[in-house]
Amino acid sequence: MFLVTSAEMQAMDRMTIERFGIPGRVLMENAGREAARVFRARFPATAGGTVGVLAGRGNNGGDGHVIARCLAASGYPVTVFLLGTADRVIGDAAANLRLLSALGIPLIEVPDEGAFDRNAPRMRATGVWVDAVFGIGLRDAVGGLYRKAIEFVNGAGRPVLSVDMPSGLDADTGLPLGACIRARVTVTFGFPKIGLMVHPGAELAGTVEVVDIGIPEAVAVAVAPRQRLLTPDDVRRMLPARPADAHKGRTGHLLVVGGSSGKTGAAAMTATAALRVGAGRVTVGTAAALNPVMETLVLEAMTAPLADHGTGRLGPAALEELAELGRGKSCLAVGPGLGMAPGTGELVRALVRSADAPLVVDADGLNHLAGHLETLEGLRVPVVLTPHPGEMARLMATDAAAVQRDRLGCARRLATGHGVHVVLKGARTIVAFPDGSLFLNPTGNPGMAAGGMGDVLTGAIAGLICQGIPPAEAALAGVYLHGAAADRLAATVGPCGYLAGEVMRELPAAMARVVQGG
Repeated sequence: MFLVTSAEMQAMDRMTIERFGIPGRVLMENAGREAARVFRARFPATAGGTVGVLAGRGNNGGDGHVIARCLAASGYPVTVFLLGTADRVIGDAAANLRLLSALGIPLIEVPDEGAFDRNAPRMRATGVWVDAVFGIGLRDAVGGLYRKAIEFVNGAGRPVLSVDMPSGLDADTGLPLGACIRARVTVTFGFPKIGLMVHPGAELAGTVEVVDIGIPEAVAVAVAPRQRLLTPDDVRRMLPARPADAHKGRTGHLLVVGGSSGKTGAAAMTATAALRVGAGRVTVGTAAALNPVMETLVLEAMTAPLADHGTGRLGPAALEELAELGRGKSCLAVGPGLGMAPGTGELVRALVRSADAPLVVDADGLNHLAGHLETLEGLRVPVVLTPHPGEMARLMATDAAAVQRDRLGCARRLATGHGVHVVLKGARTIVAFPDGSLFLNPTGNPGMAAGGMGDVLTGAIAGLICQGIPPAEAALAGVYLHGAAADRLAATVGPCGYLAGEVMRELPAAMARVVQGG
């Protein structure tokens, strides 16, 4: 499903009107009618109060006028509060505003803060609000009358249905612009906007319903948004059907390079997660001093003790062994629990440069690439990087707060700038590709904020690559399945307290549900 920026959506609207001849007023009518349909389904009664439509002067307000007309025709008591004066409303919005008067639907003009205060007692009688103040084009911080109105509605404790976007929310970043409506439901038109799907916008928007307003499919294809929302159907198409005569020699062999003193569990979980998604064989290469521990942690995987001079840390001395060990492997997963010894960084960078199989790099593998991104230039194999915001900040020479303010932009810049696939973990994980396209993952929940989750994800992605799935698709499918497994645990075990190992064990069932369409 396309996920659009405000500019992309506006381009679709213009093309629909100009190239296909569908009048803007028809689109507004369709939008308002669909939003009213959702309103009736969500709010069959208003607890004795009226429906208050808070309308701006632009097209979003025009959508609100159509909604008011449709709800009044369905028997709802409706009052429209226009933040401005009727003579300042133009175009299609003005035409729909005139219909309100013709039909006797109450309209109250609120041109300034003084008028707002005078009308506040009547506004307090509102049972449900329709927020139709700003649409998708807002860029400046909300102030004055608009801020006062938004804060009033938020403070009233009444449910709110927002039209296209919660007013005050940036459609491209999901960040509030000074003040923002907190909606229970947002009805958005045509396609979901990025700001509704990323945090904090996803929280402010409440339940998002996408409705069709008549934009031809050819328009979406022509505009070709560069973002998509990952769906179960997408993942279903990516997962391979396993033939009846499959055997472990045909389902891939993963080499995991990881582990250090105190962090052997990370590499072990990566190895087991790969097996859980169907990889045929897994070998864990780890420091010789740690190999006895690793052998007790991974029963189904093999281990390979690597030269460490008794230190328990891998360094350049292990490169020759790893070159031999990596020969013929389907994928290499580098970094889980590897540690930050200086010599380890030299090993990681040499391994990345010399790899003959697709790479998934995580955790300390990423930290050893920070400041050395030239290592990624001209590689012979595809690379998947799986940073969390802190690791992404180190890779991009910035701080985690800056990454979180522009998650899509950071992921896209790293992917396009260095020709790699980037999985930026976090709420609504982003997968960005070297061509600038990206996907947003809808699965996952706050209970995943626990140690080891990233190690499981690395194993899931690498295990799918081993089975012949292209790295880009493996990254998407791995991210989706990882979150879906955790969502099942959140529903059955509790919202938090489940462990990364439990997510790992839930992966086969998550795959089965996707394949079966559940």
